Amino acid sequence: MAGKKQIKTALISVFHKDGLEDLLKKLDEEEVKFLSTGGTHEFIESLGYPCQKVEDLTSYPSILGGRVKTLHPKVFGGILSRRDNEGDQAQMQKYEIPFIDLVIVDLYPFEQTVASGASADEIIEKIDIGGISLIRAGAKNFKDVVIVPSKAEYPVLLQILNTNGAQTDIEDRKMFAERAFGVSSHYDAAIHSWFATE
Repeated sequence: MAGKKQIKTALISVFHKDGLEDLLKKLDEEEVKFLSTGGTHEFIESLGYPCQKVEDLTSYPSILGGRVKTLHPKVFGGILSRRDNEGDQAQMQKYEIPFIDLVIVDLYPFEQTVASGASADEIIEKIDIGGISLIRAGAKNFKDVVIVPSKAEYPVLLQILNTNGAQTDIEDRKMFAERAFGVSSHYDAAIHSWFATE
């Protein structure tokens, strides 16, 4: 398996922005380019960092009341492409898909919304689709991509960046992938539990 990988482009799509500042500062110092959506994009730019909008990359706006933002081949191709696969590389070039090396996601707060006594309609809207798909894609391609699946992992990535710069080892990426599938399985279990008891 490939060893060290350089982080050049990060896709950031988070619900909770708290705790992100230190990570953004360090990534910017390491000349990592930012790609983001909606409120996260606004937050990153408000801190003075340049950030490309996902809709500028895909040429599609956020649609259906925000239900569809990142679900696009130019996003998922950039995450899922195998860097050592010639066929993948040829298609990346053909369709002008940029590589995404780091994915930072913090999911919609489904469990907190349920606990708040929100209506069924409000709860349904807090079932994250794009975020959970980004987590799974990044984790699946851990050979080439770093996936940070929740704000709890921000300090872990920051420590790696402070130690090694914008480089990760395969062990780091596999560790994040394991935690990512832990996040996704817990999230789906909570959704399943709510449906089962409604």
